[in-house]
Amino acid sequence: MTITEIFWLIATVFGIFTLILILTRVFGLRTFAKMSSFDFASTIAIGSVLASIILNTNYSLLKGGIALATIIGFQTLFTFLVRKSDIIKRLFTNKPQIIMWNGKILHSKLERCNVSEDDLIAKLREANVHNFKDVKAVIFESTGDVSVIHNQKNEDISTRILKDVNTEDLYV
Repeated sequence: MTITEIFWLIATVFGIFTLILILTRVFGLRTFAKMSSFDFASTIAIGSVLASIILNTNYSLLKGGIALATIIGFQTLFTFLVRKSDIIKRLFTNKPQIIMWNGKILHSKLERCNVSEDDLIAKLREANVHNFKDVKAVIFESTGDVSVIHNQKNEDISTRILKDVNTEDLYV
C-alpha cells in the first residue's frame, strides 16, 4: 500500500464517519437502535455499505453516501409507517414471545422461537437469576433480546408492560 493509498483510505474513513454522524443527527438516534428486526437489518446493511466504501477502491464516497442516506431514509420512513398503520405493523414486525412464565419454562414457545433451554438459562444467569421461582416472565423480544422480569413479592405484571407481547396460551 502506497502513501497515497493510505492517505485516501484515511480521508475516506474520515469522510464516511462524518457523514454517518450527520445522518444520525438528521434522522435521529433510532438510526442505530436495535428496536425491531428491521432496525437490526438496517444496521447490518449500513455496516456492509461502510465496509464496501472503505475497502473497495471502485466504490466512491458519493455512491456510498447516497446508499447510506437511502438505507437510513428508508428505515425512518418504514418506522413511521409501522407507527401509523396497524396493518403494516402486523405484516412486518414480530410479536415478542413469553418463553418463561411464573418460574416455568414454556418449552413449546422455546421451540417456536428456536431457542434452546441452555440459551434461556444463560440469559437467566446474565439477569442475575438465582432460582426459577424468582422469575415472573422471560420475554423473547422482536429484536432477539431477552427481557427477564423478576418476581417481586409475587406481584402481577402490568398489562401495559405486556402490550404487544404474544400472551396466547397464558392466563395473564
